[in-house]
Amino acid sequence: MKNTIAVIALSSFLAVIACKKNEKAVLAEKTENKTTEELVVDSVKVNDSVKITDSLKLSFTSKLLVFPALKDRKLLDSIYFQNEKITDFSKAGLQAYLDSEKNNYFQSVKSNNKDWVSDITYAQNWYSSSYMNLISNTNGYMHIQYVGSGYEGGAHDNYGFSERVFDLKNSKKLELKEITSMPKNKIEVILMKNIDKMNSGTMDGDGEVKNSEMLLVEKIPASDNFYFDNKNLYFHYSPYEIAAFAAGDITIPVSWEDLKGTLNTEFKERMKIK
Repeated sequence: MKNTIAVIALSSFLAVIACKKNEKAVLAEKTENKTTEELVVDSVKVNDSVKITDSLKLSFTSKLLVFPALKDRKLLDSIYFQNEKITDFSKAGLQAYLDSEKNNYFQSVKSNNKDWVSDITYAQNWYSSSYMNLISNTNGYMHIQYVGSGYEGGAHDNYGFSERVFDLKNSKKLELKEITSMPKNKIEVILMKNIDKMNSGTMDGDGEVKNSEMLLVEKIPASDNFYFDNKNLYFHYSPYEIAAFAAGDITIPVSWEDLKGTLNTEFKERMKIK
């Protein structure tokens, strides 16, 4: 009888312990999800212009995202990789940085072009524009798109994109090798095969022109300019990077099926890829 009571008591004790462990696990999971999915994001902006001559106006527009809760210096340096002069990641510090960049841009254009800007006889608007855009924050992976464009004379303006994904769980920029072990030369074969799956929309007299018809390269590199969703891995190329300017920017998808058997286990589990 005593043995029976002891067994029952032990079973009850273990059940309570297991229950508490489960509660802690659920709480930890909820806390982690809250940290990653409810990331606090703010922004600072500057939008200003100045008239250089009667015919020439300069404009400067820029937006930086602000992450008050992120404190890891190495992660922040990676997030603001295009702005190496930033030392203060607070909202006030980032706003001061943008104001300084605006003034430096106006001054540099005036100084570098002072000998001939007076010869411009028709109205022109030269500009510098850059934006950080938060595209998604899913399963602890934060995708930021950096967009830059500018014009300082010539046939057309120029623009480009940079895609970066940050692993907030491990406080670092995500590398391609942490998604797939497939060699880059094999990924490049898939990129060439999928080049026309997302057309740029360029038109000529005969209708839509395929991306493959405007390629400037024989091999499409598997670059670090990538992002993903629940269906595909995407590689994004700016004008002139792999094709003529008329093609615009090109995005090429690589499906998870294409990468089957090579996906990193942790990445696959976090993204819930079957």
